[in-house]
Amino acid sequence: MKAVHFGAGNIGRGFIGEILHRNNIDITFVDVNDTIIAALKERGAYTIELADSTHEQLTVTHVTGLNNRTEPEKVVEAIQTADLLTTAIGPAILPHIAPLIAEGIEARMNAGSTQPLDIIACENMIGGSAFLAEEVKKHLSDTAYLDTYIGFPNAAVDRIVPQQAHEDPLFVTVEPFSEWVVDETGCRSDKIRLADVHYVADLAPYIERKLFSVNTGHATVAYTGALFGYRTIDEAMADALVVAQLKSVLAETGRLLCAKWGFDEDAHATYIDTIIGRFQNKHISDDIQRVARTPIRKLGHDERFIKPLRELHAMQLPAPHLLAAAGMVFNYNDPEDEQSRQLHEMLKTRPVEQVITEVTGLTAPELVAELKDNITRYARLAV
Repeated sequence: MKAVHFGAGNIGRGFIGEILHRNNIDITFVDVNDTIIAALKERGAYTIELADSTHEQLTVTHVTGLNNRTEPEKVVEAIQTADLLTTAIGPAILPHIAPLIAEGIEARMNAGSTQPLDIIACENMIGGSAFLAEEVKKHLSDTAYLDTYIGFPNAAVDRIVPQQAHEDPLFVTVEPFSEWVVDETGCRSDKIRLADVHYVADLAPYIERKLFSVNTGHATVAYTGALFGYRTIDEAMADALVVAQLKSVLAETGRLLCAKWGFDEDAHATYIDTIIGRFQNKHISDDIQRVARTPIRKLGHDERFIKPLRELHAMQLPAPHLLAAAGMVFNYNDPEDEQSRQLHEMLKTRPVEQVITEVTGLTAPELVAELKDNITRYARLAV
């Protein structure tokens, strides 16, 4: 089988590429990075190394590359005969690759192909494939063929691929853990069911489990660690106070997830332990500055801190540690981050309650008051 994958970066090669390879699928990587594409064409293989004490290596073979900027016709040809199309290119880039995907779909239609094709956006966003579908449709005069033969199943993906630089441009280091969950109801093809991919009838519980556990937890470590003066996640995780805050936050979001979606409490406790172990991995050094950037986005109404706070409040379940974490986010200070500077300016020039409402969309007076108390408390500690 053949797959076209948009995005030949570390996540594309180190996560999606690995799973496709394990399923004996030939991969055509599509990217605008000349160095990586040239190396893929020349060598037809690359190496992945696990970031743990084993340093186990895997060679991914039967790969090639295409530059969508200089070889668009060849990309269309590859899509025309592909069995699967995936992306790991960044949510903001999806609209830019939509025209080329649309051309590939038209090529399949003009060739009379009735083979279903699933297009899976493996991005750090909710509803990525559905979003890509709407972007692709903008470039089709008739969507009847797409509606019949092309599926856009949404997915949730999870693997830490740290920032890295190697002499070999294709070499990539990844954490041992990975999770790829696909909404089976959005699939058109009944031929491809990838091993090491979890197909489910309802993706929402898994998306929220990752958002409220991995994303909330990672950010909690970053903002707590920043308050204590640490520079990397692994340094912060060596501090028992940081770990205690992380465990308390994940216990609060865990209560919500189990109550809302029916996750087994013991199984979820094991999932939390796995997450904590991932963050403690000394073989991955992730900068706190990178994880903590864009605090305004992370304080969004449906984001990793505020959404669980809202829903726990509605259930009348206490969340003091989650409130504390949100208070730390408001006080995060990174002069190099535009949103951090903007947030500090807002807090200097406007009432705290007004800033809370503007940034988070919270309106419940009790919750706003509790968050204000935590912002004030951590403002004193951050000085």
